[in-house]
Amino acid sequence: MATSAWARKRQMIYGGGLLLFIFSIITPIVFFTIYKPATCFDGKLNQDETAIDRGGPCTLLDERFLQKYAVLWARTFPVRDGFYNTVAYIENPNKNAGVYDGIYQFKLYDEKNILIAERFGRTPILPEGVFPVFESRIDTGNRIPARTFFSFVNDLTWERMQDPAIGISVRNEKISDTTSMPRIDAVVHNSEVVTINDIVLVATVFDTAGNAFTSSRTLVEAVEPNEEFPIAFTWPEPFGFVVGRVDIVPLILPERTR
Repeated sequence: MATSAWARKRQMIYGGGLLLFIFSIITPIVFFTIYKPATCFDGKLNQDETAIDRGGPCTLLDERFLQKYAVLWARTFPVRDGFYNTVAYIENPNKNAGVYDGIYQFKLYDEKNILIAERFGRTPILPEGVFPVFESRIDTGNRIPARTFFSFVNDLTWERMQDPAIGISVRNEKISDTTSMPRIDAVVHNSEVVTINDIVLVATVFDTAGNAFTSSRTLVEAVEPNEEFPIAFTWPEPFGFVVGRVDIVPLILPERTR
């Protein structure tokens, strides 16, 4: 009886081991037969894509299903001696969708609508919000710009994107010496658990009617986790308007996750 019981037990052990072995072989085969990973570069319209290799599970997005970005305004501000700063405010209403490489152009025209200067540059279009595009010290010679135009000049490729500056905030803005050599002081706070590098900050100053009348830019190389870092913007000439508000926007170049 004991021998028979042990034989049955041994058969059960061997049988269980055999079933486990078969299961370990068959399961991956069944999984990879049924599960098909996203193939967003196969040149086919499949797997819930709304255009070939766009939309659905793909990183590239179908522009037809996105809201249009808008250039809210573009203006030029004198610095000194025929040099001007320019800034444009861009609005992207799309959440988690942006452009990594937008090539832009500023055009400056005089009062006779003659082009007197232009400047090209590159910028991402950041997701869900309003952000500035800034260019400094554009030389117009002796001519005075009366109108400023901003546009993107390349085909924009929209992709899934997170705003890398979401953990950065600006606090404690203080304006001083507006009638001599204006200065704005503030602190940048990093609420993330990692160091944030290469933070560009653009300060735009508005009058009491809400019109921008000057702008400046500075760079912070790194802010440690939960650190506050002081920043300052300065101008060589007095402000010609009463300050109504100041926007200080942190900008960080996004990195592709794919």
